[in-house]
Amino acid sequence: MADVLSQGEVESLLAALDAAPAETSGYAPPSTHNSNESIGQISVYDFKRPERVSKEQMRAFQALHEGFSREFGAAVSGMLRSIIEVKLISVDQLTYGEFVFSLENPTCFNLLYSDKLNGHIILDLNPSIIYPIVDRLLGGGKSATQSFPTRPLTEIELKLVSRITKSAISALENSWKNISELNLRVSQIESNPQLVQIVPPNEVIVLISFEITMGDLRGDYEPVHSLQHD
Repeated sequence: MADVLSQGEVESLLAALDAAPAETSGYAPPSTHNSNESIGQISVYDFKRPERVSKEQMRAFQALHEGFSREFGAAVSGMLRSIIEVKLISVDQLTYGEFVFSLENPTCFNLLYSDKLNGHIILDLNPSIIYPIVDRLLGGGKSATQSFPTRPLTEIELKLVSRITKSAISALENSWKNISELNLRVSQIESNPQLVQIVPPNEVIVLISFEITMGDLRGDYEPVHSLQHD
């Protein structure tokens, strides 16, 4: 797939070309600019990591998911009968390959699909918080533990985690309802994120990171939006 430059990126490249010294055969024309005058500002553009999403769109993503964090936190708190805090940490764009290789393995990697979207949404639940949540759902106490199994979730654990996923989907649909009725559904669950190739590794995605706090425990929750189908 070809990379597309925005108008602003094209203007930055033209400004860089205009500011570069002329390379003619042995002759350099005298500068017509005063050394104290500004000749324009050059923006650095990284062709290896093109930004596909504008700053305005990134701010819109942030506003949408701040509402999601409040609703999801309230839903999980009611489910576990404990105070759960869900806080939006960051909204970034990076390549799909960078995202996948940054994840724990095994993890709880949920691939969501909607007929209304031209791409996918991924919900990744970090093991550092998902196992304590499963423990609470099975009747465990409030004592914090910093250790958790380094194995995929069992069938019973996946059934329990699906309750968390359904709450997350409901909160996502509500936060997006003024834009589009998503009607999300889980199409795939994987413990090894590297087995899921929904887009090429160099495709740009939007990563929204949340921190879930349950007592003294903290873990990450990350919905990821791909920008288009492979």
